[in-house]
Amino acid sequence: METVQWGIIGCGDVTEVKSGPAFNKVPNSKLLAVMRRNEEKVKDYAKKHNVPKWYTDAFELINDPEINAIYVATPPLQHEEYAIAAINAGKPVYIEKPMAVDAASAKRIADVAKNNKVSVAHYRRAQPLFIKLKELLESDIIGEIRYINLKFLQVPLSNEDLQLPKVQWRVDPALAGGGLFHDLAPHQLDLMLYYFGKIKNASGYSANQGRAYYADDIVSGNILFESGVIFQGLWCFNVPKEEAVDKCEFVGSKGKISVSIFGEPEITLVIDGKFTKITLDKLQHVQQPMIEKVVQYFLGEGENPSSADEGVEVMTLLEAFTNKSIK
Repeated sequence: METVQWGIIGCGDVTEVKSGPAFNKVPNSKLLAVMRRNEEKVKDYAKKHNVPKWYTDAFELINDPEINAIYVATPPLQHEEYAIAAINAGKPVYIEKPMAVDAASAKRIADVAKNNKVSVAHYRRAQPLFIKLKELLESDIIGEIRYINLKFLQVPLSNEDLQLPKVQWRVDPALAGGGLFHDLAPHQLDLMLYYFGKIKNASGYSANQGRAYYADDIVSGNILFESGVIFQGLWCFNVPKEEAVDKCEFVGSKGKISVSIFGEPEITLVIDGKFTKITLDKLQHVQQPMIEKVVQYFLGEGENPSSADEGVEVMTLLEAFTNKSIK
């Protein structure tokens, strides 16, 4: 393989700006085909993004001999079926997060992936902001890390939001495995695993307080890492506007680092009462740094930036926080 020739299964909203265009912008990568069940929408996507081929059948795309890598960007319920079909066709796979509808499904993908190349789209770990954060955490600038406190609180979805197909599947546990927590927390929890390594214990609670949809809308979780570092997180998607926040604080023996996981690309350090702010450039396509690393991995020129086994770890954490367990 000299060039990764991609086929995307599920060219919905996530691929419009976040990922899709990046496949043609990184070296040795080309977006060759897209698939969506709605013929009118997939033709429009292909025309808008100058993609040569389009399909309404995922298996036809997988079996296209010109396509040598698959990006699975459907709702999580379909991830296992399409990923395993692509793996069995001998093609490396890049899977959107969350990796699957549950940890058991993710583990089945990982088991099949032992003989193939599979990466999971935990793409924040490849972004300059979070690479810089990792450097700071490892530099001893705030001393030994004591604990992490994460709060991600959002206002409720409006009735208008809940009528949108791109929102409806995200709060349907049958399609997404859970609700907005399952959609967003994989990014946050993957970073914690990336930064702090092996877990000794994890637990949590979840509930459906607003009852606007079937999925839980509040989750709390705690992690004890083998290093002794403790993580505590709270996610609530049903708070008043003035309580909305996206903040993750890393408290060390000498100071504190604060960052927003989904907000502005800024890092704030507090050491001896002195504030320092580090600001990085915004990314046009947030997945581009990860896609570049995945392409290098698929071409045999780099390590796997986010493995299937790491995807299983994230899914297992989601279930530990929501009182589910892998079977």
